[in-house]
Amino acid sequence: MKIISNPKHFLALAILLLMGISMTSCLKDSCSETQRFIEFEPIYVQGEEFRVPVKTEPPREMIETGKFYFYNNNILINEKNKGIHVIDNTNPESPQNIAFINIPGNLDIAIRDNILYADNYVDLLTIDINDINNPTIVCRDEEVFSLYNFRSDLGYYVGLSETGRTIEVECGDPNFGSSNFQRNGFELFDSNIAAGGVDVDNSTHSGGDGQGGSFARFSLVGDYLYVINQAELISYNIETVTKPQKTNTTNVTWNIETLFPYENHLFIGSQNGLYIYSISEPATPEYTSEFRHADACDPVFVKDDIAYVTLRNGTFCQNFINQLDVLDVSDIDNPRLIKSYDMDHPHGLSVRDNHLYLCEGEHGLKVFELDDLEKISDNRVEHVKDMDAYDAISLSSEYLLIVGKGGLHQFNTTKPSDLKEMSFFPVGQ
Repeated sequence: MKIISNPKHFLALAILLLMGISMTSCLKDSCSETQRFIEFEPIYVQGEEFRVPVKTEPPREMIETGKFYFYNNNILINEKNKGIHVIDNTNPESPQNIAFINIPGNLDIAIRDNILYADNYVDLLTIDINDINNPTIVCRDEEVFSLYNFRSDLGYYVGLSETGRTIEVECGDPNFGSSNFQRNGFELFDSNIAAGGVDVDNSTHSGGDGQGGSFARFSLVGDYLYVINQAELISYNIETVTKPQKTNTTNVTWNIETLFPYENHLFIGSQNGLYIYSISEPATPEYTSEFRHADACDPVFVKDDIAYVTLRNGTFCQNFINQLDVLDVSDIDNPRLIKSYDMDHPHGLSVRDNHLYLCEGEHGLKVFELDDLEKISDNRVEHVKDMDAYDAISLSSEYLLIVGKGGLHQFNTTKPSDLKEMSFFPVGQ
């Protein structure tokens, strides 16, 4: 240790220290940066509010599109937490809104042989829709989706609702720089994240199954229905379609979001990676491998031993990544990254033949040729810009469905480099 014995040196040091303190104080005082947060309040529902008969009602106006599903020439579009719009698509050039199935708390569905499986806030419903105008609940499995939806005297916590209020947080506030925090019973989220959407949050099937998009949490494979909640993969034997029998619950990881079946495996997209489970023994899926990535929301589509995974920002996933990851999964025990591609704001996706249909949110729909997986970004053959694209279902080499904030788009894809819009069914109709 060096001791300062010269008074002049001591005085000089004291002056320097005071100047440093003064400068630091000045910097703090001059800080004028603020961060804008949007306020949300928790939503609770009591069991008696949603454990009610399912009803088919006259068609109603679409206010907000959610996930969608194709079955028997009908397109079923979710209205978040409210139910399902039934669109008669017998003529794709003139889709008709024919009914609304009222299911409180609904986000996801799957259908086999006119039996509809749907979430009803925390419960899983089995609904007979042989007569779509008179649906009947034939089975209810309670609290399947209740890991985050905890129960209290107020009811089940089921999500958040924007209050319409905002606050500005100054740079000296301990919450400055956070993505979200709690205050006085409210949740506050950085406006750049909340603006991207707060989620109070497949391949073609044969036989009597329908087809969902890449954001699906339900999957039908053989005699089994697989569903995911926030952390678990749950298996049901549906050999008798009206009486699903739970066979297994497997803990995967927190924040799992999407489920995609491919051959004898399930690909589960989460906020921190892609998890692969074997269903060689379909009643009891087993962990096979995983591919970890930065925290991000990630729908996945798999074809010909290649997995396409999108990562995006502007959500609760709290990242600044917008990219497409292309993985080789031919060695299912060791998924290998082929290449990552920068994108604008990728959401859902679908692959048909030799083309990737990629939804870019407010940036529209992009189509890429897949001849060279090392040069996908160089082989973009089409970009439809004047639309919002959230998710895609490719029904055939000639037929593509796209859903987005604006509504439902249908394209003829006979020539992927020159898409022809067949029809547009808008929100508000």
